[in-house]
Amino acid sequence: MNQETTSENAPEAKSDQGDLFNTAAGWVLFAGIVGLGLSVVSGMYFHGSSPERPEQLGYVIEGVEEEGGVIPAEMSMAEALNMASVDVAAGEKVYQKCASCHSIEAGGANGIGPNLHAIMGAPVGAKAGYQYSDAMASFGGNWGWEEMNQWLAAPKRYMEGTKMGFAGLSKVEDRAAVALYMNEQGSNLPVPEYVAEAAEGGEEAADADAVETAEDAQNAAEETSEETAAAES
Repeated sequence: MNQETTSENAPEAKSDQGDLFNTAAGWVLFAGIVGLGLSVVSGMYFHGSSPERPEQLGYVIEGVEEEGGVIPAEMSMAEALNMASVDVAAGEKVYQKCASCHSIEAGGANGIGPNLHAIMGAPVGAKAGYQYSDAMASFGGNWGWEEMNQWLAAPKRYMEGTKMGFAGLSKVEDRAAVALYMNEQGSNLPVPEYVAEAAEGGEEAADADAVETAEDAQNAAEETSEETAAAES
C-alpha cells in the first residue's frame, strides 16, 4: 500500500517542480522585458539615440559665472551709454546696490569698500587710505568706461584675487547707467560716441559697389577701344 502511494505521488511532485521552474523562468523573462523596455524609453528621453552628440553635455545654469577672461560679447558700453533709457537718474537707482559698501560724496569715508568720488578715470586701486587686495593694488591702469564695464559685470572674473564680494550687474544698461552716475560725481570723463555697425557696413558696401562699377566701366571702355581698332584695321 505504501509503495503504491509513493509511486502515485511521484508524478505529482515532479509536476509541482516543473510548475515552479516554469513560474520562475516566466518571472525572469518578464523582468528582462521590463528592463529592456526601460532602457529604450530612458534612452529616447535623454536623447541617447540621437545621431548627433551635443557640443556640451548638461544644462546651462543662468547666473553662474565662468572664471577668467572677459564678459561675453553683447551690446557695447558705448551703445548702452547712448541709449535714451540710460541716464544719471537711472544710474543713481542702480547705485543703491553699492551704497551699503561705498560712499561717493566728496570727502566721504571709506567703508567696506573705498570711497568712489571721482573714481571714473582714476588709477585702479589708488584711493588714499584704503587697503586694497594685492590683486587690485597691482592691477594697474585707470577706470575708463570699458574697464568699469568689465569690472561691474563680474568683479572676480575681471580681476582674479580681488576681495570684492559683489556678484556683478548682468545688464549692460545697468552698468552703463551707474558708470554714468559715478562719472557725474567728480570725474566728468567724455562719454564715448556710438556709431552703428550697420551704418559702417553700409558705407563699406557702397564703397565696394562704387569700385566695382568703376572697374566695369573701365573694362567696357577697353573693349570698345579694341573693337574700334580692329574695325579700322
